[in-house]
Amino acid sequence: MLIRAQEMARYVDKGVLGAGLTGIDWVVESGLAVKSVTSLTYAKQSRTKVRWVLAVPEDSHYQRAEDLANTTIATELVEVTKRYFAAKQVPVKVEFSWGATEVKPPTLADAIVEVTETGSSLKANRLRIIDTVMESETHLIANPQAYADGWKQQKIEQLALMLRGAIDAQGQVGLMLNVQKSNLDRVLTVLPSLNSPTISALSTPEWVAVNTILDESVVRDVLPKLKAAGGTGIVEYPLNKVVL
Repeated sequence: MLIRAQEMARYVDKGVLGAGLTGIDWVVESGLAVKSVTSLTYAKQSRTKVRWVLAVPEDSHYQRAEDLANTTIATELVEVTKRYFAAKQVPVKVEFSWGATEVKPPTLADAIVEVTETGSSLKANRLRIIDTVMESETHLIANPQAYADGWKQQKIEQLALMLRGAIDAQGQVGLMLNVQKSNLDRVLTVLPSLNSPTISALSTPEWVAVNTILDESVVRDVLPKLKAAGGTGIVEYPLNKVVL
């Protein structure tokens, strides 16, 4: 079932759903006691966490959160923002924003708390980051009562395993090749592998097959070196899951 990330914790907490995927930011925002089964670190442009940041107009005099006393802050993450300023003992008015939050300062708000991955959207709207309110990433969450059930817990953990495998496979490829035993050491020195490469015997006694996993970013540098080291029949293939 596809529902908004902002609502997922509520439905899981009520037991309407046994488990679901949502950002840990929305779990913290909800204040609900759901079970976090595993974290899945990825974003639209990279395999990193996103940040909820406090941003102000780039030409404003605000340099830190304490400078924003008695101002208006626009955000979707209302409760987290309130707690952030309360912890700093800074009195502010926090207003819920339905979207397009970046365009609100300075006319509709003095500052914003907004989620960002690269900060490019904030820069495009002439905003300057002065602090990070929290970091977030996707979590597989579960209803505590559902997770306490042995059968359901097994199913949820299996789902977590498959999801982590898919995330861990991102940016990696499989590589297999044949090499004469006399050249094997030369080939192995070239390979940066996830673990030790798998070496398999071939029907021809003097040859072995090598199978390994490596970062996609290094393939174009590694392939010519493997060929020069005596590798042949080199095949690169995509990976759907890597279970560590």
